[in-house]
Amino acid sequence: MKGKHRRRTLLSVLEEPAIAIPDELEQAFRDHHGLVFRTACRITGNAGDAEDVLQTVFLRLLRRDRSASRLENPESYLRRAAINASLDVIRSRQADQTVPLPEEPSGSMPASQADVSGLRQVLARAMSQLKPRSAEIFALRFLEGLNNREIAQTLGISQVLVAVIVHRTRQQLRKELRPYLGDRS
Repeated sequence: MKGKHRRRTLLSVLEEPAIAIPDELEQAFRDHHGLVFRTACRITGNAGDAEDVLQTVFLRLLRRDRSASRLENPESYLRRAAINASLDVIRSRQADQTVPLPEEPSGSMPASQADVSGLRQVLARAMSQLKPRSAEIFALRFLEGLNNREIAQTLGISQVLVAVIVHRTRQQLRKELRPYLGDRS
């Protein structure tokens, strides 16, 4: 009986209509999936987590029934969503006390690459400790390369506030990274 029930369930699942994806969302994905992936990869430090973020961002957009054409600035919205989802991934990784597997075996990685990889992990952990707005502004400024004026326009805040948050965030991150950087900070 269990086998028949399981088979019926599987057949009913296979016969369900596919999820209808609005054309606007599909077009937004085509236009911006690279931006979302690159943003996530810079923050999380690995392609696997970046792919998870990419999927999360567009699934959230689909679930909210928010058409990309209805977004005032889809690129800005998706970049911010990628930053926030990436920080969520880093925070959940810390909460789970899991250690990500390196992309390459550490024995084959040159020392300078290992240093950069270690610094990236320490920076990601430090960023996950920031307030969400500070982490978002830091990522937009230093990982995405936006200037203070562009950040202010994207977030709808003043350039002065952006500058203050950038300054305070850099100070906080310097304190967090001082043990790792030694005299270099």
